[in-house]
Amino acid sequence: MNPVVGLDFSKGESQVQVFLDKGKPHRKSFSLPHTVEGLDCLVAYLEEIRVLRGIRPPIVLESTGHYHLPVVQYLEERDILLIIINPLVSYRAKSSNLPKIKTDVIDAYHLCELYYKEELEPYKKRGIQLLNLQNLTTQHENITELHVKAKLQFQSLLDQVFPEYIGVFGSLYSVVSLLTRNILIQRIF
Repeated sequence: MNPVVGLDFSKGESQVQVFLDKGKPHRKSFSLPHTVEGLDCLVAYLEEIRVLRGIRPPIVLESTGHYHLPVVQYLEERDILLIIINPLVSYRAKSSNLPKIKTDVIDAYHLCELYYKEELEPYKKRGIQLLNLQNLTTQHENITELHVKAKLQFQSLLDQVFPEYIGVFGSLYSVVSLLTRNILIQRIF
């Protein structure tokens, strides 16, 4: 007796599939709106499975960027075990044995099957410091990317306007080079 719930997210709703045990789907999958009423129905359904099997099933879902966050918060507040997997893990497993058809029903079914095949770790709520650090890292990467693009665009323009400029200075971004460049720009404009 090892029940599990597969939740495939999309904007505004999820497709739900329940397995009572490996290879034993319970009822047909159904659509669940991301509303308080819809999530209350899901919790009631989980309670029904708990009474039927003696254990509350965990919920397996893919990380969807932001669509899943309100639902995860709602379910965490009710102490429901969540297993959030990387979409790449799901895709890799899915591509090996399922048809290449993308539907929410098939994906929810696949998440349940994946639970029995892989050793998946329960979701651990991250502290605010870790989330802030993750956000800062992302912002740093974005700013660095913009900086590199600006340098490459500048070098391209400089090659067109003054092709020998790079040969004059050892480093394109040295202090003397930057001051000379500023003087040239002021005289041109």
